[in-house]
Amino acid sequence: MAAPGVQQFDAEAVNAAETRELYQKRQQIYPKLAHGKFRFFKWAMMAIALGVYYLLPFVRWERGEGMPDQAVLVDFANSRFYFFFIEIWPNEIYYITGLLILASFGLFLATALFGRVWCGYACPQTVWTDLFIMVERFFEGDRNARMRLDKAKWSFDKAWRKISKHAVWLIIAAATGGAWILYFHDAFDLLENFFTGQAALSSYLFAGVLTFTTYTLAGTMREQVCIYMCPWPRIQGAMTDREALNVTYRFDRGEPRGRHKKGESWDERGDCIDCKQCVAVCPMGIDIRDGSQLECIQCALCIDACDDIMKKIERPTGLITYETDDNVDRYAAGEKPRYRFIRPRTLVYAGAFAIVALFMLGALVTREELQLNAQRDRNPNYVQLSDGSVRNGYNLKVVNKAGEPRELELTLEGADPAMQVRVLGAAADTPMRLPVGADQTQDFILYLTLPADAIDSQREEFVFRVTDPVTGETATTRSVLVTGVNP
Repeated sequence: MAAPGVQQFDAEAVNAAETRELYQKRQQIYPKLAHGKFRFFKWAMMAIALGVYYLLPFVRWERGEGMPDQAVLVDFANSRFYFFFIEIWPNEIYYITGLLILASFGLFLATALFGRVWCGYACPQTVWTDLFIMVERFFEGDRNARMRLDKAKWSFDKAWRKISKHAVWLIIAAATGGAWILYFHDAFDLLENFFTGQAALSSYLFAGVLTFTTYTLAGTMREQVCIYMCPWPRIQGAMTDREALNVTYRFDRGEPRGRHKKGESWDERGDCIDCKQCVAVCPMGIDIRDGSQLECIQCALCIDACDDIMKKIERPTGLITYETDDNVDRYAAGEKPRYRFIRPRTLVYAGAFAIVALFMLGALVTREELQLNAQRDRNPNYVQLSDGSVRNGYNLKVVNKAGEPRELELTLEGADPAMQVRVLGAAADTPMRLPVGADQTQDFILYLTLPADAIDSQREEFVFRVTDPVTGETATTRSVLVTGVNP
């Protein structure tokens, strides 16, 4: 016993940097179930994250006739990305770039303030690993039971527990891969086609890849992904400093550590009774009492475990807590703690985040739903007709990003009044009307002819303008008519 009523765990920090060999075979970690506010918060975050991931493809969002009604959809077939009321076209890829930049600066800011909170609560590797450990605990029991089961000889009891665990893991992994592909097709249609064998080959391929990676990374590799594969532990050192809140062992309170017998005085010793509960609950296999470590994902389960022990031995909680390195030194020196959330590092990250966010918001608010582009034919550069007039051909591309069809009016500004306009396929009664479908790009072939007696220069500059008579929205593009005549 580490103290009256407190069991001492025979838990070793298998991933301690000073004892871990470079080519050592992986040692299995058996994290014990923790109880407390951080464990509850992790359950809540896991439920929210998994709920959003699995259910979001089925959320509907009405966009108009002929347009997809899936709220979040990456529509490769039509080159669109839909996110509720936002629709991103191929030429607006800068929005995606902006989102990635925002995510980066947001992660930098969160790390500078609270350490690796992303890793501990929201990272997909953490969320799915937590889910897989929960399934493992359901079939095999908590830490000690799982260790005994792995050491036991094979029997019917061991076989059904192991097989059931892996079967549920595979079901979760398959659901993860299946949910991923739902973001690229209509979810309801794809589900029906997928199970009847009528879905595209790519759907089965990517579902299989995601199934394999989820099962492997969350089921068998777990902490190895965070320690060896993920680059963020190496990057975070540049994002944080001594005033960032991190899961920290208060060595000023805990040392010297050791067992405590009933009735003994707490004078001249620390509050840590070396029960190793903090090591037993750690999913990364480290000892937080060794100080800040690359392997720590800041999940705070060790805080819950330690607080529970402190209550049992009637000592103040917070021996392991979210604290800054600077304050730990202040405590040791008998000084009061100081918290500075506003400091140069956080101001830079917050400022960069705000600038990018404002830029993206401005671009989104001022986004044009009607665009026009004209490409003049250059082969031939111009055609001279038998009566001496000159004709140029144009490809007029009209982009209608609105959710309803439009019939646009075409006008030429700054052109010679004698210039004749012909739109191929236009109705005889409305030769200057351009019908464009909802959420579509329409190409029009157009010919401009300038009579011989109106030609007075090599080039005639003008502006194409299309106008929506209903909304008044307009779009313009500059162009030129080449005559080939030297005045």
